[in-house]
Amino acid sequence: MATATLDNELVERVLQRLGLRRRPDVSLPALADLYARWSRNVPFDNIRKLIHVRAEDPRRLPGDAPNEFFEAWLRHGTGATCWAGNGALCELLTALGYDARRAAATMMVAPDIPPNHGSVVVHLDGARYVVDASMLFVEPLPLRAGARVAHGAWGVEAFDVDGHFTIRWKVLLRPDLLDCRYNLYDVTPAQFGAFHEATRAWSPFNFGLSLNLVRGDGRIGAALDHRVTVDASGAVSRTPFTADTRRRFLIDEVGISEETVAQLPADVPMPPPPGSRSASAARA
Repeated sequence: MATATLDNELVERVLQRLGLRRRPDVSLPALADLYARWSRNVPFDNIRKLIHVRAEDPRRLPGDAPNEFFEAWLRHGTGATCWAGNGALCELLTALGYDARRAAATMMVAPDIPPNHGSVVVHLDGARYVVDASMLFVEPLPLRAGARVAHGAWGVEAFDVDGHFTIRWKVLLRPDLLDCRYNLYDVTPAQFGAFHEATRAWSPFNFGLSLNLVRGDGRIGAALDHRVTVDASGAVSRTPFTADTRRRFLIDEVGISEETVAQLPADVPMPPPPGSRSASAARA
C-alpha cells in the first residue's frame, strides 16, 4: 500500500467540503458514498491547465501535487484533468486507509496509441474496483468484464477487449460511446507525473474549455465551446456559449471562483497531434 502524502488537517477540510462530518471507515459502502460525493462536487476540468499552458508557464502543471490540487479546489472550486484529478483521488483514499493504486489507461480515440488517461483502482475485500475522477460514474465499478453502472446519464459498462479490461462510457465531447482500455496497474506517483508532464506540448485539453460534473440525476459540462447537459435518460443538449454565459455557467452553476474565471482564456482551434498525418499535411 502506498504512503499517504496528505496531512491530516487537509484531509479533514476536504472531507468537510464533501459533506462528511467524520472519517469514513474502509468498506465498500463507505467507498461508494465517498466516490458519489466526489462525482458531485469535484469537477473534471481543464481550467487551471488552460491558464497555465496558454501562459507558457514552465512550472509544474497545476494539480500535479495532490495537496496543491486540494488547496485549489477548496479555494477556487476547480478540479483538474485525468492525471492530476486521479492522483489526488488516489492520495485521499490512501490517507483514509484504502489500498488505492494509480492506473494508466488509454482513451481509444485512435487505434494503437499509448496510455493517455490516469485512473484509480481500489483493492478491497479481495476484489478490485475502479473509481475515476474524470469519467465520474458515481459508483465503484468492479474490475471485471460484465460489470456495469446502470444509469442513463453516467452509466458505464465493462468489457474484455483483446485481453484488456475496458470501460465503455459517454463522453461529452462525442456523440458516440468511447472505450477506455486499462493498460498499466500499480503506477507510481512519479510515473503519473511524467505522463502528466508529457501533455504540456499537446493535449486535447490544452485548447478549449472541457468540464464534466454530476448534478442531480444528470451531468453538466462544457465541450467545444458549448454548455452540455445530460439528463437522467441520457438525452444530451448542447447550447453555444457566449463570453457571458460561459462565465455565469462556471461561477453560478459549477462554483468556480470569479478570480479564476477571470484568468481563463478563450477557446482556440485545436491543431492536429504532433506526428499525425494531419500535422504532416499541414506542414507540407
